[in-house]
Amino acid sequence: MSDPAAADLQFEQAVRKHKLVASYRLFARFGFDEGAAGHITVRDPLDRNTFWVAPFGRWFGGVTVADLVRVDQYGDVVEGSGPVNKAAFFIHSAIHDARPEVDGAAHAHALHAKTFAALDRTLRPLTQDSCAFYGRHSRFEEFSGVVLDRGYGDRIAKTMGEDRALILANHGHLTAATSLDAAVWWFISMERCFQSELLVLATGEASPIPHEEAALTASQHTVEYAELCFSALYERIMAEQPDLAASRPV
Repeated sequence: MSDPAAADLQFEQAVRKHKLVASYRLFARFGFDEGAAGHITVRDPLDRNTFWVAPFGRWFGGVTVADLVRVDQYGDVVEGSGPVNKAAFFIHSAIHDARPEVDGAAHAHALHAKTFAALDRTLRPLTQDSCAFYGRHSRFEEFSGVVLDRGYGDRIAKTMGEDRALILANHGHLTAATSLDAAVWWFISMERCFQSELLVLATGEASPIPHEEAALTASQHTVEYAELCFSALYERIMAEQPDLAASRPV
């Protein structure tokens, strides 16, 4: 007799892998691909001590489900075939280990994020969208080159704490959430918020939203809303890329 619960988890695994591929392609679509830099991960629902990621060096815009590799907590590939980005492993494994509720995490060297990360500041509540990160992100001040050891990753995860986003000084930004959908949307949205604040800074004027209103608006930017926003982009990338739509689990 088949196990309905196991079948549900297998379907969930297929959905997560498809959305991970869509997420990489969205990053390429929005210009977040820069050589081999950047990585997105999703926790495997069948073995939650492992996560899926694209092979190191694969162009984001060409990633397929068949390309994905599953990596364990030691950095070993346990399913699939391909090289693993060591920085991706050390950062994402630290976050997934420190926060069992996190299913998705995203990082790339987006233009406005890495520019903003060169400034000694966090995002201010200048727009309704930026309020999504008000009191929900911080800044990791250390910059010690490429993340090539777990200790570095652990320090990043500790600084991030329970936040949904982290600015990595002179590097870029990182997002994490209870779903891949929310993590990817927050990454995309935060990049646009960096762009918006940089434009405001260029004018020399700003009118921040007061604390009470900013805190209220932050509470309205829920995980569910982030997932809804991602769903619109998910449908968009599938409409633009028929091969992706054809591989959607049903």
